[in-house]
Amino acid sequence: MSFSIATWNINSVRLRMPIVERLLDEYAPDVLCLQETKVPDELFPEKAFRKVGYPYIAFHGQKGYHGVATVARRPIEVVEKRRFCDIEDSRHLSVTVQAGVKTILVHNFYVPAGGDEPDPEINRKFRHKLDFVAEMNAIRAEHGEVSASVLVGDLNIAPLEHDVWSHKQLLNVVSHTPVETESFEAMRRAGGWVDLMRHNVPSEQKLYTWWSYRAQDWEASNRGRRLDHVWSSANLVPSFAGYEILRAARGWDRPSDHVPVIARFDLG
Repeated sequence: MSFSIATWNINSVRLRMPIVERLLDEYAPDVLCLQETKVPDELFPEKAFRKVGYPYIAFHGQKGYHGVATVARRPIEVVEKRRFCDIEDSRHLSVTVQAGVKTILVHNFYVPAGGDEPDPEINRKFRHKLDFVAEMNAIRAEHGEVSASVLVGDLNIAPLEHDVWSHKQLLNVVSHTPVETESFEAMRRAGGWVDLMRHNVPSEQKLYTWWSYRAQDWEASNRGRRLDHVWSSANLVPSFAGYEILRAARGWDRPSDHVPVIARFDLG
């Protein structure tokens, strides 16, 4: 049985609903996890998702900022909307979904961006980001004989050298500083998570999921970063059938600066 899950920082779901609908129509993932939805729960566009065949909807939103949502073609059950750093930000949502014989716990995350100055002593946003990642150590890749876990989202850190367009030039830029990348990878390993996007892709191959709005011609300059991630518990790795970074979506009408990533599994 095939199963697919997509993750996308949409940068306002109501503003960009037409391209969300395009994604669902053209690629039809079983589950779509959105970040930075920027909408309070009472205004989430549920009807639009139901109309295009995604009647199972969970969201954790707030007015104007942050927000995560998970929509699906098959039933989902909300497990948790976790609060991090004692701040009422809407940055996490976990649900379960049945895929073949397995019950999959899906974590949807939007990690703080961290501001511009990579110094936690003078930049409270960067301190918040580091503390948030530290608290993510509690999110483990739970799995059993008929259960598994997936963690996706805009994690706002490009951990490896070739996850950015220039390792040397970005070492002191938030999202790729050593204090971020080292704590991020340590957290991933400690939780038992497998980085599926790098599982079968050489570490020297460039991978990007984000291109800045500031670039006059994002495609020509190609100064990207891999800020969006797909992780799983180890027992899903044998079923992993690959993934696709939808780079073309960066050129869609009124695009997000992130593009969707779709992971596929063959669960037998």
